[in-house]
Amino acid sequence: MKKVILTTALLVLCSFVVCLAAITGLNGKWAGTVKISEDDELALTYNFKVSNEKLTGVVQTPDGELPIADGVMSGNEFAFKVKAGKYTVFHTGKYCGDSVVVSADVAGKTLHATLKRTDR
Repeated sequence: MKKVILTTALLVLCSFVVCLAAITGLNGKWAGTVKISEDDELALTYNFKVSNEKLTGVVQTPDGELPIADGVMSGNEFAFKVKAGKYTVFHTGKYCGDSVVVSADVAGKTLHATLKRTDR
């Protein structure tokens, strides 16, 4: 019985450590490009700040910085929105350790980008 309790406690602790590593690992600057059309790409830099399960920060675009709103982090997945002019752009993503995959819904069109860390 003691062995079962110890094993269960150890598994819970390991799961917590993995989730915590994913949450804290997203902090910092991540850069990449998103393909807008066949001939047009847009460079973006995301500066993420994670505290507990709350995600904040900014998205740096060629037109300036846009604040991240309503950001949440759960395990290694996250979601947030950004107000860009008259549009609200909903983002979802996944932290993969050495990269971040982000999908953004812009006026009914889904755009995808893979970001790489630019600082440590």
